[in-house]
Amino acid sequence: MKQRPRDLLAKEEEYKRLNAELEAKTAELVRQAEEVMKGQEKMLSKPVSSHIGTDILEDDEKLREFLSSDVTSLESKVSKNKNKVGLKATQHSRPCSANKGKKVTNVKHKATELHAADDVAVPADNSDFSLVKIIHEIEGKLEDGSLVEVEDDVMPSACNEMGTEAQIRFLKAKLRVMQEELDKLVHEYNKKDDENTTLSNRLKDTEDERSRLQKTAGIQQTQIEKYKHLADEAHQKSDGLQQQLSSLQKDLESLKRSQRQNITNQNATEVRLNRALEEVEKYKTELNKLKQGNKDTANQDRGKIEQLKTENKRLEKQKAELMTGFKKQLKLIDILKRQKMHIEAAKMLSFTEEEFIKALEWGN
Repeated sequence: MKQRPRDLLAKEEEYKRLNAELEAKTAELVRQAEEVMKGQEKMLSKPVSSHIGTDILEDDEKLREFLSSDVTSLESKVSKNKNKVGLKATQHSRPCSANKGKKVTNVKHKATELHAADDVAVPADNSDFSLVKIIHEIEGKLEDGSLVEVEDDVMPSACNEMGTEAQIRFLKAKLRVMQEELDKLVHEYNKKDDENTTLSNRLKDTEDERSRLQKTAGIQQTQIEKYKHLADEAHQKSDGLQQQLSSLQKDLESLKRSQRQNITNQNATEVRLNRALEEVEKYKTELNKLKQGNKDTANQDRGKIEQLKTENKRLEKQKAELMTGFKKQLKLIDILKRQKMHIEAAKMLSFTEEEFIKALEWGN
């Protein structure tokens, strides 16, 4: 009975320890899941590609506006120079043609760079914008002579009074200034193009990183679901163990009550047992006394028996002697009886003879 409550207490401690371990594991899994979800939310809350795409769209929009204005001014300058120089002299048109060819070459180079940049980061809604197409149209108009004259402020009104050489020098100076500005703009464009390439690479890396993070998030989500499932199973096991623990605690309480009752009964039994032992000792003492008395009585009886046996032997001997004497007396009595009978028979015989003689005498 004492061993069973100890086993139950050991099982109760073991269940408590297992319950604590399951609760700790569940808390750790929940904490890890929360950290993963927070990290995923932080990662997904940063729209890197949208910011980069917005910056690229703004830069492309500015570049497109600049190139459109540059092409428009180029058309107007080429048209006006062609008209003015063609009216003055044909030999003066050659520098303009050279300058025009140089500008067109620069614009073509710029258009080629823009086309290369379009392959990197041109938005989908700007697919209809083509600088090469515009330049080809301008060249076709220049070759056909159908370019519409556009009034602009390339030549100020004061230059109309100047000579052709002065106008050419003015146009060359202005062309050099515009060429420097164009080179500066091309340099800035190349710089922007490099930045766009870098941003495009960063965008690609970011997209790859985002895809990887999405895959990682999916895997982590699967792991979270798995951990949630494990946590639910752990909760279920914990609830089952808790129920078992409650039932075992009830059993333990009942066993404790029965143990207390058994202890009370055992104490009463021990008291009765002690009393019984005292009585047994008392009875043992009395039994020993009785045994000693019986032994003494047996010794006395044995002595008496020996005396009685001796007396019996003596009496048997006397009896045998008496029987012998008695037999002798019986034989003597028998002899005496026979003698008596012989005497009586002799008397009778003598009486008969006398009577016979008398009878004979009477008959005679």
